[in-house]
Amino acid sequence: MPEFSLLPVHSFYVMCAVIGVLVVSTIIRLVRKARNPDKDDTELRLRINSWWWMIAILFAAISYGTGTGIVLFAVVSFLALKEFLSIVPTRFADRRVIAWAYLSIPVQYYWASIGWYGMFIIFIPVYTFLFLPLRMLLTGETRGFIHSAGVIHWAVMLTVFNLSHIAYLLALPDKNPLAGAIGPLLFLFLMTQANDVSQYVWGKSFGKHKIIPKISPNKTWEGFLGGLVTVTLISSLLAPYLTSLNWQRGLLAGLIIALAGFVGDVVISSVKRDLQIKDSGHLIPGHGGILDRLDSMTYTAPLFFHYFYYMEF
Repeated sequence: MPEFSLLPVHSFYVMCAVIGVLVVSTIIRLVRKARNPDKDDTELRLRINSWWWMIAILFAAISYGTGTGIVLFAVVSFLALKEFLSIVPTRFADRRVIAWAYLSIPVQYYWASIGWYGMFIIFIPVYTFLFLPLRMLLTGETRGFIHSAGVIHWAVMLTVFNLSHIAYLLALPDKNPLAGAIGPLLFLFLMTQANDVSQYVWGKSFGKHKIIPKISPNKTWEGFLGGLVTVTLISSLLAPYLTSLNWQRGLLAGLIIALAGFVGDVVISSVKRDLQIKDSGHLIPGHGGILDRLDSMTYTAPLFFHYFYYMEF
């Protein structure tokens, strides 16, 4: 049986710090509610409660072992793919093609689990890309073929291929024993969330000049640049602690995550605006759906992984 108490010390301290932030956030909410009992704080309460559940599941899975962590992210990919295909119209004729798209999940995560980089990196972009249209043409339905092929391919790339890079981080050789295999994964998650929060805070405090008002009216240059600087600086400090990157490479990692996180956020926002929906789903109370929570991660995960892999392996 795995020993939860034998977590790498740096990763253990960071996980404790995250739990500490949740405790403080919960206390602040309760104090505010006690001072203003008539004020409705349902959304904030739901968001904090959901964070407790999400962090508990994540930390339990990655603490138990690499295999458990990889299975967790495979399930997340399944839920994300299911959510994407539930909001984007597809043809009835494609139901069997979609079944094959789902079957790509265990195969892709198997390549990650055994660390077969060559197959991991080409299985979906090459073999799945070539196979799905073949299965589509066997249905004999040509009307809407291009639209359906584009939707299904992009859905698999976004929710399976991109997110599977998170799992592969757990399978990489451990180059920082104090952080362990889960260190780079924690770094990715923390920096991606820090980017979302810092861009929001800077934008809310100083935002005046909108970047792309037709897609995301709340995004401003002040929020974007403030978040970029904040995350880049934090990354330079945290990278040597949780990964094998030095502070200079950690600085560049933060820059990549800040830029990629912003793009991932607005790309999913574009999808929702096209479909005229507010949230991608209702699975996570207070947050919306899986894609609402992982929009930035769909871009930060593959870009950080390949940067980290290139620099260290």
